[in-house]
Amino acid sequence: MTRMKDKVVVVTGAAHGLGRATALRLAAEGAKLVLGDIEGEALARTTADVVALDCVAQTVVGDLTEESVAGQLIDAAISAFGQIDGLVNNLGGSRNARIWEMSVEDWDYTLRLNLRGTFLCTRFAAPHMMARRQGRIVCLSSGSREGTPWTALSTGGAAYSVSKAGVHGFIRDVAIELADYNITVNAVAPGPIDTDRVGPGLRKLEETMTLGPMTVTPLGRLGLPEEVANAILFLLSDEASYISGHTLAVSGGR
Repeated sequence: MTRMKDKVVVVTGAAHGLGRATALRLAAEGAKLVLGDIEGEALARTTADVVALDCVAQTVVGDLTEESVAGQLIDAAISAFGQIDGLVNNLGGSRNARIWEMSVEDWDYTLRLNLRGTFLCTRFAAPHMMARRQGRIVCLSSGSREGTPWTALSTGGAAYSVSKAGVHGFIRDVAIELADYNITVNAVAPGPIDTDRVGPGLRKLEETMTLGPMTVTPLGRLGLPEEVANAILFLLSDEASYISGHTLAVSGGR
């Protein structure tokens, strides 16, 4: 359990769900963590749990889609530890509506939440990794990048799908931009995952829809946050040193 020993990893959106699960998994593997989220109380709970695993952790509370806050997060890592070995761009979410009902404000909110923070944190972290000629960046895409039947048929989800397809395009290009510096850039694309916030809604859809999330997933179940965290850990580790520009599906075979 020491694959990330003494590695400094920044995790965004660490208060809940996949970000929290990732922080806990990395802490168990010996990482030093810098955690960011807009929800201060929930982030403090995550931080307390990773510290209980003998992990050294710093936190930044704020809106990581704001340039100043994203810069503060990366600065906190450098100030505390002098380096950044890994960046997990997990921050994301959506405001769903059918395309003929979606407001411009909700469309812009969803794209900003899923893309702007990823761009900003990567932009601030990259120069530090470039200077050391090493680094790992993992972004959260989604199976929704190719459309999600249960979301499309229930609430509509075009903005979220577009934003997660954008993450896939982002890592493809940035992987090439940073290749000369021995920095890998990849994405993980979860399918339907049983997080504290999303899981209850997914199970309700399964009960009410013909094309529910478990029905259309070949393994026939919701994924666990820990299963996504394991994939992120792999892409951050030395074991994935020859993988870059790749989106790894953690989606039960869908």
